[in-house]
Amino acid sequence: MAMRVSTVILPIYRWAVAADVWRRAEELGCHAAYTYDHLSWREPFRDGTWFGAVPTLTAAATVTSRLRLGTMVTSPNFRHPVPLAKDLMSVDDVSGGRLTVGVGSGGTGFDARVLGAEPWSPRERADRFAEFVPLLDRLLREPTTTDTGRYYSAHEARMVPGCVQRPRVPLYVAATGPRGLALATRYGDGWVTTADDPADEIARLAAACADAGRDPAGLDRVVLTGFGPLPDSPAGFVDLAGRYAELGVTELVVHWPVPDTQFAMDQGLFERVVTALT
Repeated sequence: MAMRVSTVILPIYRWAVAADVWRRAEELGCHAAYTYDHLSWREPFRDGTWFGAVPTLTAAATVTSRLRLGTMVTSPNFRHPVPLAKDLMSVDDVSGGRLTVGVGSGGTGFDARVLGAEPWSPRERADRFAEFVPLLDRLLREPTTTDTGRYYSAHEARMVPGCVQRPRVPLYVAATGPRGLALATRYGDGWVTTADDPADEIARLAAACADAGRDPAGLDRVVLTGFGPLPDSPAGFVDLAGRYAELGVTELVVHWPVPDTQFAMDQGLFERVVTALT
């Protein structure tokens, strides 16, 4: 697979501004533009403007025509698979089949407390994710689903007419541990990491694919950057992309610049980087 370059556009802009940002991502040639699926996020974003992921992606679908759109990532922290599947099916329809759904197990941040409960332990998060992913997969594939689980159930849940993309929208699973990697190899169309040096994680993913009898070449491997040092030139990014490609990474995701945050980057540099990689 050839290396692709994508971006993450945080949902921090009123739509009068955001519409041009999403259009620009398409004009630059980005493969996809994702957004975070949180109700609020870490500082400095917690008390600032932050819109919902599903309405944002729906609106983005109406101002773009080629760009793939997606969550990076959605989690069980405040989502139930049944209403989530209905929303995702709807976005896939509005976008004409351009949706990719990144999913993860969630964490202990603001979203974990916003509904009034104590954050789950790591084991409970893993247990919930182990139910969440298979049920979401089934809901997105089948017109009617009934299933009873410990944490998530569905009773005659209708998903008609179903996804534009068949058999369902692609699922990209963010995972590092054995249980998460097993879910990625069984249900994922792609796998997501934020590691600066993903070599060890990719090796573990390959081992999980071998255990599952799956060809790892059929699984997209996505690196979400921005959580560690990044090159300061387009040439540096080209070199980074080349090294990742040698490891088997298929998609490099760079955050749309947000001044005065960890995602600060000169806008001109960002656009030159994207252009150099597309």
